[in-house]
Amino acid sequence: MTKFSPTPCLLLLSLFCTTITTTYATSFQILNQCPYTVWAAASPGGGRRLNSGQSWTLNVSPGTKMARIWGRTKCNFDASGHGKCETGDCGGVLQCNAWGVPPNTLAEYALNQFGNLDFFDISLVDGFNIPMEFSPTKPAGEKCRAIRCTADINGQCPGPLRTSGGCNNPCTVFKTDEYCCTNGKCGPTNYSKFFKDRCKDAYSYPQDDPTSTFTCSGGSTDYRVVFCPRGSSNFPLEMYGSNYAE
Repeated sequence: MTKFSPTPCLLLLSLFCTTITTTYATSFQILNQCPYTVWAAASPGGGRRLNSGQSWTLNVSPGTKMARIWGRTKCNFDASGHGKCETGDCGGVLQCNAWGVPPNTLAEYALNQFGNLDFFDISLVDGFNIPMEFSPTKPAGEKCRAIRCTADINGQCPGPLRTSGGCNNPCTVFKTDEYCCTNGKCGPTNYSKFFKDRCKDAYSYPQDDPTSTFTCSGGSTDYRVVFCPRGSSNFPLEMYGSNYAE
């Protein structure tokens, strides 16, 4: 009987298989520390009602990009999950399959990108509605750390940007290239400086990359998104009551 001997090809395949590193889904814990109900939204992920103190955990596939998490306020949904929110509404449904309508504070991310890095940021390009913290569970340096936007932006919002429940972005209000950056390179404006002065880590206009993009090692970091993190200077719903927590 001829004794089986693995071919060089099989040996090479075996060696390759033992060197593969498994990449696991990244976990995002979304926590509501506001004193009122927030309807969390995620793309990808859908949506979830979070009463004060409640959390929601998402597991997101490796390689996901152009993703975002945000909070919606003053929502009313029927038993079928259809309704409307004052801020952050995503097509009138509880389970979002589209991005939210401004104003909404955004936690944005892309997983396992160039150099196997996760890229993440807080963006005020779509305006502001809820104070937010976005943090890796294992901080590892200047670019892999917690970022926050907790200033009283709603209370101090410039008159032309004021809207019910939040502070609008100037593109939504004025719809010009100066504010929307729709025609090549653009720079900061007086309105973007208003946001930047109050939340230095956050995107204040579409090309505000150098000071607003953060990175962590991909495949080994999980994250938390907190609405109204402790220490927030102001809550966006100044007069909240039992009707906001229903």
